Amino acid sequence: MGEQITDTRMRRPVITARAAATFEPVGRSVATARAFVRDTLQGWGCADIVDDAVVLTSELVTNAVVHAGTAADVLCLRNDGGVRISVADRYPEREIPLQNAGQVVVHPDREGGRGLLLCGALATRWGVEYTAAQKHVWFQLDLPERPAGTRSAGPALPVDALPVAETRVRVAVIQIDRGGCISFWNEDAQDLFAYDPEQVIGKPLTDFAAWPHTPGTGTGIVEALQLSRWEGSYGIRGSDGRVVPVYASHLRVRDADGEASTVCLLVRDHERAILQSPQRTPVPDSATQAAQSEGRSSDPFEVFIGSPAPDDLDGLLQRTVERARDMLDGDAAYLLLATDDETELEVRASTGLPSARQRFARVPVEAGSGRYGSARMPAVHEDLTAVPGAVPLLSGTGMRSVVTVPLKVEGRLTGSLGVAAEGAGRYTNEEALRLQFAADRIALAVERARLTELEKLRRGSLSFLVEASDLLAGTLDRDQTLALMAQMTVPTLATWCAVYTVADQTSEPELSYVLHEDEDRIDGLKTLLMKVDPPEPVPTPGARVWTAPSDAAHDAALRTSMRSLGLGNSARPSTGPGATLATASAVGGETVVLPLVARNRVIGMLTLGKPTEEHFRQEILELAEDLSRRAALALDNARLYSERTAISQSLQRSLLPPEPLPDVPGVEVEVIYRAAGEGNEVGGDFYDLFPIRDGAYGFAIGDVCGTGPEAAAVTGLARHALRLLAREGFGGPAVLERLNAAILDEGSRSRFLTLLYGELWPQEDGSALLKVVCAGHPLPLRLRQDGSVEPAAEPQPLLGVMDDLELYEQNVTLDPGDVLLCVTDGVTERREGTRMLGDDGLTDVLTTCTGLTAGAVAARVLRAVERFAAEPASDDMAILAMRVPEAPAS
Repeated sequence: MGEQITDTRMRRPVITARAAATFEPVGRSVATARAFVRDTLQGWGCADIVDDAVVLTSELVTNAVVHAGTAADVLCLRNDGGVRISVADRYPEREIPLQNAGQVVVHPDREGGRGLLLCGALATRWGVEYTAAQKHVWFQLDLPERPAGTRSAGPALPVDALPVAETRVRVAVIQIDRGGCISFWNEDAQDLFAYDPEQVIGKPLTDFAAWPHTPGTGTGIVEALQLSRWEGSYGIRGSDGRVVPVYASHLRVRDADGEASTVCLLVRDHERAILQSPQRTPVPDSATQAAQSEGRSSDPFEVFIGSPAPDDLDGLLQRTVERARDMLDGDAAYLLLATDDETELEVRASTGLPSARQRFARVPVEAGSGRYGSARMPAVHEDLTAVPGAVPLLSGTGMRSVVTVPLKVEGRLTGSLGVAAEGAGRYTNEEALRLQFAADRIALAVERARLTELEKLRRGSLSFLVEASDLLAGTLDRDQTLALMAQMTVPTLATWCAVYTVADQTSEPELSYVLHEDEDRIDGLKTLLMKVDPPEPVPTPGARVWTAPSDAAHDAALRTSMRSLGLGNSARPSTGPGATLATASAVGGETVVLPLVARNRVIGMLTLGKPTEEHFRQEILELAEDLSRRAALALDNARLYSERTAISQSLQRSLLPPEPLPDVPGVEVEVIYRAAGEGNEVGGDFYDLFPIRDGAYGFAIGDVCGTGPEAAAVTGLARHALRLLAREGFGGPAVLERLNAAILDEGSRSRFLTLLYGELWPQEDGSALLKVVCAGHPLPLRLRQDGSVEPAAEPQPLLGVMDDLELYEQNVTLDPGDVLLCVTDGVTERREGTRMLGDDGLTDVLTTCTGLTAGAVAARVLRAVERFAAEPASDDMAILAMRVPEAPAS
């Protein structure tokens, strides 16, 4: 037992990093927890498992904060084998199995408990631990092992067997500092990419590198620069905007002071043999040694199959096409993988061909009649010039003879492998048999790697859609929804994106948002798309190709080039040749349109594009289609919300008096109105000031009980009835009695109303006469010049309760310098815990306003109310201040 305990402790993983956070039991904590885990794992360099970790964390934190209703503690631990993440909640309930109880299978669509099903499907290990106060659900994700570098030496070869390169081979040497910025740029780099050193030094390499963006698969350039050694293909954007395909070898080094940097060696992609490290040849087994001793030759693919498979599908496919080309002494080779429905083939690897142009291009499986028109059968073309277009993939490449064979697994077509040569008649059925034998040996390995990549992509897609749905559901603003749609697709799914919106079935599509991964290209792209007829809003689901942008860009670039050479119109172009060529390069690849359909109506189109001669892979289009469905519903919800908000605000504004308020001769008037609640312009409180007849003005301030449409109806009734009755010559008591009867006539829709109504009569001696009626409303306060404050009216019954009211008006004279302050109960009932501002607090504030203008008095009262409590006001507020100014000194 002692030895077993010792061994267990020796096998315990060593914790190398730790991060923890606690999230409150609110819905937004789920998104915050996902961001915390993603940022933590990216910072630890664990990009390979980020997507799985985010999905699992999202489910477990949702169980804690939504279903259990408690805070969630998230703990991330990095060890020597991977990452362990633990999510704990404060609801330590456990299910005790009953004796002889049948097993209950949890339905996968049920919200609760789904996180544990995902743990079982995605995690390397997982478990649940209980304590008296908490429940911990943990999972472990192991990191894949990465080989770091290799050494090899090739045999001496005849001169005619050596790889072809230019007479003057240029090897660009670029050094990248710890921050990812270029610190050295040699002359060969200057010749290859047409940038002077001062143009690039100090700038991030990501500004110039055209790295393939594929969610869930591959390594990003930032991660590649952090590895001890890396080798592979990507592109560098030259000064003219075109992408130069390069083959690169990266080596991470440190100087004497311990400062880390990365040295990058780059050559043109077709000269990759200068830098490419051959795969290590495996130690021959006894059968291979026996074959060699008997003088039998070993097929290159047999050597390849005996070596360890690469970690990623792209590496395996690239090695396959290179070995196939070498085996048949060809000039080019390519490998295509079949889509799920086996109707199309997608280019995934090539050598000796313009790979940037061909990658992810799709061709039909059945291209014509006969065995030469199907990828399901081996085929030999002795001379492609005799049958133009027989192999569209090789059009314009100079290849004349080609042999193709299918890759099949258990009788199902999974791909196609082809080798081509520039000379005619190079291949016969004998070469087809050799290539088919090699394809049969490699097909299963390719299919396994493809399924592994597809699983990674689907996991990454799940994580992507989870976060996208959360972001889209978090806003009801139309413009922000459009921006989110574009930002989620660029650069994850596409190089550029444009969103068209359709207002109704009779309207033309309108270009609403444009985004490019290079901000300098946005203006040119927007100008180009404005000149092109928008795509037709077709409700058919799925992506369809749209060639108008690339055609227009190429035409514009051609015209600009001709004008610059003096071959066309002599008129000066509006933009320089560089900008036009850059725009053409940016949109010269495949462009697809996905309909935005919500509630059985096309409300717009999502347009995605690639740069020059690049294509979308099928998995990306499927992910984009899924995103477009979510985005369409979010955009339509934002549209409906905007329309209803506009209608609501228009109706609310109709309940306010028209702006500006009338000027009262000899009296300063100031009104401040604050409606409680986000997006509200009018609440239950209202005010008004209007002329009655020459020399007389009516004013009112009131508060309707309740909120919503019924309260708004009473507000509108009261304001309009006051104006009408006052202008008919009724006095204050008669006006309010008739308004009370009108409110009671509303029946069940009626609401009681507190109202302060008065008539204002400016006098020739500089004073002002007021006749007021206070029906259940907070009493108006009068501030005299000596600083004393007193009520200016007596309380009377409120409106909308009793049929028979006996109201009377009171006369108040405001002398020069006096202030009359009228407020609603949102001011006096302002609370902070158990404290309330009240009438006494308002009186104290008003006593400090001696000598202030009406506007200053209203502003000081509002400031005192806002400072009384830290929380936003929960009730509407209206403040009406009237002041008779002092006569100017003679």
